[in-house]
Amino acid sequence: MQRLDACVRSLAPQILEFTERLVGVASENPPGTSYPECVRLIEERLRALGLDVERVPYRSPGGERDRSGAAVILSGVGSGRRTLFFSGHYDVVPVSTPGQCRAVRRGNALFGRGTADMKGGLAAMLYAAIALQRVDVPLHGRVGLVFVPDEETGGRRGSAHLARLGRLGKDGIGMLTPEPTSGVVWNASRGAITFRVTVHGRQAHVGLMHQGRNAFDDAIRVVAALKAHAARVGRRRTRFHLTPSEARRSLMLVGGRFEAGSNFNVVPDTCTFTVDRRMNPEEDLATERDALLALFERMRRQGIDLDVETLQEARPSGASEATPLGRVLREQVRAVTGRAPRVEMCPGLLETRFYAEQGMPAYAYGPGPLSVAHGPREFVRIDRLVECAAVYARTAAALLAPASHPVR
Repeated sequence: MQRLDACVRSLAPQILEFTERLVGVASENPPGTSYPECVRLIEERLRALGLDVERVPYRSPGGERDRSGAAVILSGVGSGRRTLFFSGHYDVVPVSTPGQCRAVRRGNALFGRGTADMKGGLAAMLYAAIALQRVDVPLHGRVGLVFVPDEETGGRRGSAHLARLGRLGKDGIGMLTPEPTSGVVWNASRGAITFRVTVHGRQAHVGLMHQGRNAFDDAIRVVAALKAHAARVGRRRTRFHLTPSEARRSLMLVGGRFEAGSNFNVVPDTCTFTVDRRMNPEEDLATERDALLALFERMRRQGIDLDVETLQEARPSGASEATPLGRVLREQVRAVTGRAPRVEMCPGLLETRFYAEQGMPAYAYGPGPLSVAHGPREFVRIDRLVECAAVYARTAAALLAPASHPVR
């Protein structure tokens, strides 16, 4: 482990330089800009480091043309079937300040869009694999490197596409993703079902209100039913740890987006709003979706004309912290940082869910602080990039160690 740590430290300038290069590509999603440039940059770096590369281009299942250039990049080190996956996304949320897709160093911090979420994590996981290779750590299996697009919008052209092809998590014994976890290990994440609801009425001049039907009034009735449902599900609590304790409840947000009507003096003929249902790992996506669809159907039977569009669906997932991967990851975080990490549920969605659906434990641990991800002052500490690379390398070395070559 000392040799592995030393190798990671020697790679620190390359980790930083590759993070800066990645941040310089404005792979904003939505809509998915600069994907081809980001793919080329990652592939070129992998090849320069002597690794094999496979590109899996996105193909729409319905045959629609996709011009984004989205592709999954696969690589890895080691040999054999048993695979520990390091998987991360190269898309970022849109910039919020001018020039944010230019990495800027200030002391021990690197600022720029994607430094925390999660281009710094991508560099750390890549060079962790390189350290394993250069130290020639004996591995009973391999580390699979997976670089995906579209995580910020549900994974359709990335992990979901790989899963649809039957290529995700093949022979996997576990998965790590370098999300900005603020030093915490995330072992679970919520699921989601998000709807856009459009209530239809009949337009009329305000002076002739009797000739119209106010879609806003009908929407209020639907919202009242939804709020009552939200209060019921909000009494549920997850068994997974999350602070503060109030955050452990099951969630539903009504009206994250809302719009109605055309002018103050016109009876609105449409009212549109969103419903975002976030499920804890103990809840079932299909059951919660059907409960909401049944509510909408009841409102239709009461005479309300409404349409429902599904914007996203994602299953919740969770893994015990006592799995071999969970135990080894915590041990190596403590060995590198000197502190035992807290283990908590992520308050949002994670791509660990795709791997959990394949029956393997999946965790998130990354260098970035969650508090600045997606914000105007996004940054990552440079020393945390190196620490996390060491944690990843050590975790793989310990988990994949042959019985005849225990790593110490």
